[in-house]
Amino acid sequence: MKYNKLGSTDIDVTPLAMGCWAIVGDETWGPQDEKDAIRTIHAAMDAGINFFDTAEVYGMGYSEEILGKALENKRDNIVIASKVRTVNVGYNDLIQACENSLKRLKTDYIDLYQIHWPSREVPFEESYKALTQLKKEGKIRAIGMSNFGANDLENILSCGPIETDQLPYNLLWRAIEYEIVPKCQEKNVGILCYSPLAQGLLTGKFKNAESVPDGRARTRYFSSKREMVRHGEDGCEEELFQAIDKVTEIAKELQKPMGQIAISWLFKQPMVTSVLAGARTPEQIQANVKAMELELSDDIVDALNAVSNIIKQKIGKNPDMWEKESRIQ
Repeated sequence: MKYNKLGSTDIDVTPLAMGCWAIVGDETWGPQDEKDAIRTIHAAMDAGINFFDTAEVYGMGYSEEILGKALENKRDNIVIASKVRTVNVGYNDLIQACENSLKRLKTDYIDLYQIHWPSREVPFEESYKALTQLKKEGKIRAIGMSNFGANDLENILSCGPIETDQLPYNLLWRAIEYEIVPKCQEKNVGILCYSPLAQGLLTGKFKNAESVPDGRARTRYFSSKREMVRHGEDGCEEELFQAIDKVTEIAKELQKPMGQIAISWLFKQPMVTSVLAGARTPEQIQANVKAMELELSDDIVDALNAVSNIIKQKIGKNPDMWEKESRIQ
């Protein structure tokens, strides 16, 4: 199994990680049996994946609880990443939030602890001080951010080092390439990619915009006329499914599933440390893992880039998948 270093640490993580939002079963993902969720986590471990990403907000702690149950007596050689909610990034609240996550995860340390979204009310210095204290106490091993744009990265790095920035990134969502990837390259910050399959769009599961359920149609791809959408934009539904059709054609030519091609494309992108792919069944994990065996040629990568360039241009520099006024700055 190949491993990547988590930033400048000595922590080894697999290029593919399991994202643990979908296992909670909510309005976005639909019902999920807890036993199936635990089986999926065990299947990921059996497949060689050592990296699991969760957050206190996923199911309001339920994701962490499931992961804690699944990893009980199996903690050795497993890397756990979790995230603190923006409302909890004040010094005392952050310390307490970490303690609560540790209890739910049934562990005495979290390998990578991340601020889920940047706060516009609590100074970065205050949050970073709390993270430093947790690291000093051995309750976390490394500090990371999530959804931090180029300006926020510059500001948080003035407080001290961070190892990673977790960002929305996939073949159909390339907004971070404009400004954030260059900043990560400049500052040597690794990228953790969330939504690598565009919430199922890059698996071929949905044939048109109408077939995408409202819980997954909240992103800026989709028209503001959809239920639950809050961005107020026109979206780019026609261009989106034209691009998906072209990716489908490339997948047929390669005789590989579209999802594996999409994940493998991310492996070829600069500064990507690990791709956080959600899964709800062992079968989905096994399919995702095969992406690590797929080496795309430069010609195929170029072809995929060409297919998705129109979406990149339509979405623009705003990397926030849900809001017109970007929270990622």
